[in-house]
Amino acid sequence: MTVLPLGGACWIDGIEVDGQGARFAAAAARTGEPLGPEFADASVAQVGAAVAAAGVAEIPFAGLSAQRRAAFLRAIAHELVAAGDELLERAELETALPRARLVAERGRTVLQLELFAALLEDGSWVDARLDRADEARHPQRRPDLRTMLVPMGAVAVFGSSNFPFAYSVAGGDTASALAVGCPVVVKAHPMHPGTSEGVARAIVAAMHTCKVPLGAFGMVHGRSHAVGQALVEHSGIAAVGFTGSVAGGAALCRLANARPVPIPLFAEMGSMNPVFVLPGALHERGPAIASMVAASALLACGQFCTSPGMVLWCDGPGADAFGAELAAAFGRGSNGTMVHPDLHSSFARASAEVQSLHGVTVSAKSAAAPTDSATAVAAVLLQTNAAAVLQHARLRQEIYGPATVAVRCRSRAEMLAVAASLHGHLTATVHGTDADFDQHEALLATLRRRVGRLVHNGVPTGVEVTTAMQHGGPWPASSDSRFTAVGPRSVLRWVRPHCWQDAPMATLPPELRDGNPAGLLRTVDGVLARH
Repeated sequence: MTVLPLGGACWIDGIEVDGQGARFAAAAARTGEPLGPEFADASVAQVGAAVAAAGVAEIPFAGLSAQRRAAFLRAIAHELVAAGDELLERAELETALPRARLVAERGRTVLQLELFAALLEDGSWVDARLDRADEARHPQRRPDLRTMLVPMGAVAVFGSSNFPFAYSVAGGDTASALAVGCPVVVKAHPMHPGTSEGVARAIVAAMHTCKVPLGAFGMVHGRSHAVGQALVEHSGIAAVGFTGSVAGGAALCRLANARPVPIPLFAEMGSMNPVFVLPGALHERGPAIASMVAASALLACGQFCTSPGMVLWCDGPGADAFGAELAAAFGRGSNGTMVHPDLHSSFARASAEVQSLHGVTVSAKSAAAPTDSATAVAAVLLQTNAAAVLQHARLRQEIYGPATVAVRCRSRAEMLAVAASLHGHLTATVHGTDADFDQHEALLATLRRRVGRLVHNGVPTGVEVTTAMQHGGPWPASSDSRFTAVGPRSVLRWVRPHCWQDAPMATLPPELRDGNPAGLLRTVDGVLARH
């Protein structure tokens, strides 16, 4: 199946369908010029049709062998690569992200699909547990109990704007849900609808190749919030994945909880990812740390969910040199381009809000000449103190884009007070020596309660797709800090445990049968084994 040219279509039950709602055009992120073809919002009826098709596919898709679902994921990866430069060119137009970044992101998307395919082939992710019957137990027998994780049902996925491949139509949410046997209905991000359609075509091609039930994947367009609302409120949706703003995630959480039958919504939202520089490290290598933090903050124009939006250090040896290098590094930075005009406007508004607060000054701005992009922004370093941060809640909230709040504290107590005032974040970073870490255990303990990942002597940007990765944190970093949106454990969002009691052997799934025909690592009578 050819990814391009595009038709402006939604995909419902494997069929290309024109939306019946309001029409809209994609726009080039750099120039604002319209890009063909014209797209249209899905109607409420079309959203319902996509969810109904997922419902029809739910049982047969979940019933496919792990090997067939793994082959499906690998076929998607193959089709994404086969789409070639045309898909990359469309993504570059719609997002203004450089080609090298998009190639790397497509590679990450392929890696994620391959990772979940390997997870399926191993199979032990189902967490099979067998407690066999004890007929001799008195006063009554112990029943035979066997439990494993099973798919929850159809999942709605909202594509993100800043990662058009890895966190969008075929991204981590979609890949992890399909892996465990959940059909997926994606709401394409309206700022890169052409890229979304191209990726959807690749997935549909893989469905045909692998003879997967066609309702297992659907995609609808929706510039209007009504499309997303209809998707979340539909009784056929069992769970939702979202990556975006705090306002958007909170609104969807309210919808999910207000349903007659509430459903889980796993949202990744805002995070400032604060960086703390402790005295020993400040004295030993302050300028080097400042350069490192600035490079992380300015990477991709600050449009990573893990970009460092706040950096704190204390008065003392090295404090002046650190602050000077941090300002100089921001001044040397290049003006960047936001991925779409709405983010450009949001950045300007948020920056102005923070700059208007008492006690905040502009320490540095990127000195590069403005680019010809309509969505170009200058990087900005905002200087303040601990008292202002504690006074103004807005200083403790994310500015999405290339802005960092620099907080010079007068004492260790002030730094700890700021840390204690923070809400949830995806990450925090601490630079220190061994002696620093020993002397600042109270700070480390405070941060562990507020973030999902604590980075030592590094930068938060760069999220490895591995088993141990935790990408999630207390609200508003994510809606449920017990789960990760990255890595193999992200499948746990879309499954629930189900227990079979005294079930005839023939009715059990292979994962729970005596003799372990699936060859899994299982817990049998409390012992982890492959028997």
